[in-house]
Amino acid sequence: MKVLLLNGSPHPAGCTYTALCEVAKELEKNGIETEIFQIGTKPVSGCIDCGGCRKTGYCVIDDGVNEFIDKAKEADGFIFGSPVYFASASGQISSFLDRVFYGRTSLFEGKPGAAVVSCRRAGSTASLDQLNKYFMISGMPVVSSRYWNMVHGNTPQEVVQDKEGMQIMRTLGRNMAWLLQCIETGKQHGIEFPEKEPVQRTNFIR
Repeated sequence: MKVLLLNGSPHPAGCTYTALCEVAKELEKNGIETEIFQIGTKPVSGCIDCGGCRKTGYCVIDDGVNEFIDKAKEADGFIFGSPVYFASASGQISSFLDRVFYGRTSLFEGKPGAAVVSCRRAGSTASLDQLNKYFMISGMPVVSSRYWNMVHGNTPQEVVQDKEGMQIMRTLGRNMAWLLQCIETGKQHGIEFPEKEPVQRTNFIR
């Protein structure tokens, strides 16, 4: 089993990375393979609604989204990490995930997901709420810890000093590993993801 961790920070070895590494170490202790996928160091486009992905399954813009999609096909779980900017997740990770998830629910359905954020002081819960919505719209079990999945600090060294935050990351890693193992055991005993009903789409005027 494998968990794909997405680092949406422009700092490849910064605070968000430090938090993700703590989760990854705990996953690996429990026999789960991990990979950290870095974005944020180069421009990431928002969706331009061209419809190209409906034809090929891939985005027409080559900025890492298609590489992530290929890796997502083989992953069993996901953790998305972002710094907090203006009380929100980073612009890069928001644009990236909008395009990754658009029309691709089948890649993620039934696979556990969790969000992790790092911040200096505030905006963490709003950012977590923003990232968790990708999981919730795609039928993904959302993995929790012993508190909200956040760390605090201006530097990686300060994040390591956030003892509670680092414990939350370790607990998240153990919880993710446990759920993945439960899902795998269930499949071995013939328990599959619940049958889906045909989608009913409505809006507020009909």
